[in-house]
Amino acid sequence: MSIPRWSPPVELNAREQFVVSRLKRTGKLYVFLREHRHELFDASFQAELEAMYCGAPYGTAPRPPAMLAMVTLLQAYQQASDAAAVENAVLDRRWQMVLDCMEAEEPLFSQGALVEFRRRLIEHDMDRRLLERTVELAKQTGSFGHKALRVALDSAPLWGARRVEDTFNLIGHAMEVVVECVAAVTEVRPEEIRRQAGTKLLGHSSVKAALDIDWDDKAEQQHALERLLDDAAALRAWVTKNLEWEAKAPPVKEALDLLALVIQQDIEPDPDGGGSRIRRGTAKDRRISIEDQEMRHGRKSKSRPINGFKRHIATDIGSGIILAATVRPANEKEFMAEDDIRPDVERLGQVTELHIDRGYLSGSWARELHEQGHPVLSKPWSGQSDRFGKADFHFDFDAATATCPAGQTAPIRRTKPERPARATFATATCRNCDRRSDCLSPKAHSGRCLTLHEAEPLLQTLRQIRKTPEGREKLRERVVVEHRLAHVCSRQGPRARYVGTRKNTFDMRRTAAVENLHGIQRMAA
Repeated sequence: MSIPRWSPPVELNAREQFVVSRLKRTGKLYVFLREHRHELFDASFQAELEAMYCGAPYGTAPRPPAMLAMVTLLQAYQQASDAAAVENAVLDRRWQMVLDCMEAEEPLFSQGALVEFRRRLIEHDMDRRLLERTVELAKQTGSFGHKALRVALDSAPLWGARRVEDTFNLIGHAMEVVVECVAAVTEVRPEEIRRQAGTKLLGHSSVKAALDIDWDDKAEQQHALERLLDDAAALRAWVTKNLEWEAKAPPVKEALDLLALVIQQDIEPDPDGGGSRIRRGTAKDRRISIEDQEMRHGRKSKSRPINGFKRHIATDIGSGIILAATVRPANEKEFMAEDDIRPDVERLGQVTELHIDRGYLSGSWARELHEQGHPVLSKPWSGQSDRFGKADFHFDFDAATATCPAGQTAPIRRTKPERPARATFATATCRNCDRRSDCLSPKAHSGRCLTLHEAEPLLQTLRQIRKTPEGREKLRERVVVEHRLAHVCSRQGPRARYVGTRKNTFDMRRTAAVENLHGIQRMAA
């Protein structure tokens, strides 16, 4: 069975000219897509899309992949669901003009076709290519033509699409998952499994409703936790005893492992009264949702918590074109996103200048570019103190020395390879220094010790840049990526559309592709 190719005409017919005439003020992107669809989906790119179907079985004949890719962009433009996309292709003349189906009275595709196309797009990493194609189109139209890239990075919160639960509900939900998996494997009703396992809190609208306690009473809370853990232990024991083989294979094993995980991460021994208690503090990489295993607690800042993910983009400063995009768990540091972003950007050209937020400074990308002599721009960390800070010292990294404001010098040493380098001034030198009160607290019994960051040479350069008007003007160029990310967030919304980082990366990339097309259209106009 051959895969059909999308070959829409280039010239506008009379019906399309009428639609275009009505879109002079709003909906200009529809006109742009209609006029440039043959360039965006050229023969080479269509061959790449068709390769997703080669060697893979499919039932009914697939629709042209390029046409479905255009539907994907239109969905991102209007934030339309699969069901809405099917109807828009029949009822919305703007969609019909772009998809070359002005006379259609029946849907060109089904929801299932869109789901299958999206699955293949993600599986073959073609959503990255879709974003790259908009960059290539920008080059063709003259909107973007830099071989030496000046790149800016930024991130924003993306709240998860699934429910965030506290410890009681999280454990109760995990227990229900075990019951559902056992019921599916044994073909026994969940009510009967709960009865045989001897659980008392499952089967209600929620675990907390079944407990029915005064949640302001700590003693009742403790007793409720013990009842919940007894139920969990009874369920696990019953499954292990009566379903020995099923408990060692998916999906029952996965459900039991999930239950064990949420108990382990949220419960710890009670050192006072014995038994167990809810963990003080938050476990590292704590799972916060049963339905989405990749959602995490995180922070954009001290005052802005996130339950879900962080979305990252890399933008060309000169043109505002988005070069790469990804979504990562909210508890990850910003610089960890460079594992996804950096290869995609460097595939498009050589990076000769990098503008970043402070969260990306700990990554290797900024440090390596600085060592190669390329400009790296960011606001450095600034310690607020009445005494001398690191910015008041002079560092000679070639000679491995640090000089204090009083003119005293100390060597920079690294005691162990895994530990940071330090510059420690002699105790006697600091004790007799005239500026001791400006550098050390009155209670200090030793000399000043400075711990150097892995990227300390870069940080020192950034501190010098910030001191000059020209440097501060250069730092303000990063506003381009902030504006572009604000547009993406406005279109995409504050909450994730899908479960997991990979599908949400797909949504981020197609939204970024739409923003690029908007930018190309504006510059062309």
